[in-house]
Amino acid sequence: MPRTVPLRTGRLSVIDYRCAAGPGDKPFAEQHTRHSISFVRKGAFGCCCRGRSFELVVGSMLVGHPGDEYMCTHDHHLGGDECLSFQFDPELVGDIGDDALAWRCGALPPVPALVVLGELAQAVAQGRASIGLDEVGMLLAARLVELVTGRATLSTVASVHDRRRAVRAAIWIEAKSADPIDLESAAAEAGINTFHFLRVFTRVIGLTPHQYLIRCRLRHAAQLLAEESMTVTHVAYEAGFGDLSNFVRTFGRAAGMSPLRYRRLAQGQGSFLQERSALPALP
Repeated sequence: MPRTVPLRTGRLSVIDYRCAAGPGDKPFAEQHTRHSISFVRKGAFGCCCRGRSFELVVGSMLVGHPGDEYMCTHDHHLGGDECLSFQFDPELVGDIGDDALAWRCGALPPVPALVVLGELAQAVAQGRASIGLDEVGMLLAARLVELVTGRATLSTVASVHDRRRAVRAAIWIEAKSADPIDLESAAAEAGINTFHFLRVFTRVIGLTPHQYLIRCRLRHAAQLLAEESMTVTHVAYEAGFGDLSNFVRTFGRAAGMSPLRYRRLAQGQGSFLQERSALPALP
C-alpha cells in the first residue's frame, strides 16, 4: 500500500495511506503494531476486528491496539481509499489514557467531535493550519478516549505551578524560536510528559506550543524585515522557517500582504492604505 510519512517523532508518527484495492482483491489478515487512530478521508472499506465487522466511510475512525489482528475488505468500493493514520507509542498512550475500552473499540462512525479534528489534521498536513500535526494527534486521541469511556481527560483549572511552567516554557520557546523545536523538546525543557505539557501550555497561554512558536517566528521575521536589508530568503531562515514558500504563505496570511510589501511599509516607503489597496479583493 503506498504511503508517505508527514511526521515521525520518538513517540508519534503520522502516516498517509492510499489503498487501491477493490472488490476483486482478496482480503488478508494484518496486525496492529502500535496504538493507532486512522481518519478515513476518502473512499469506503470494511474491517473485521475482534469478532466484529465495521463499514468505514469518509469521516470514520479505524482504531488499532497493538497485537490485534484485523482484515480490511473492499466489497462496496472501486478503490482509492485514503487514511491519515496517527501511530502512538505506549508511553504517550499511557499519558493520554490507556483504556482498553477505547483503544479496542475497533472503529467509530463519523462523530462530529472527531471529524472536525480529522479535518484539522488534514489541513495541517497540507500546510493550511498552523497547529502542529503531533498536537492534533494527541488532541484526537484524548477526545476519542473521552467519548468512548465517558471520562474527561482534560481538567479545567491550571494550578499555580502549572502556570509557572507554562510561562517559563513560553519564554524558552521565544528565545529558541529560530532553532528547530518540537513538542517533545519543549516538554522535556518543562520537565513534564508531552501530553500534560500540551494541555497545560494551551490552557494557560491560550495557544498550542506550535502555534506560539510560529507567532514568535513571525514576530522575529517582521522585526528583521523592518530593520534589516537582508533578502526575504535570509529573513525566512534567520527567523526559523525552514522553507521559503511556507514562510511567504504564513506571513501573507498573518500580515495580509507579502513580506516585500510589508518591508516597504515598515521602512517608510508606502502607506498602509496604499499597500492594502494593492491587494486583490477578497471573494
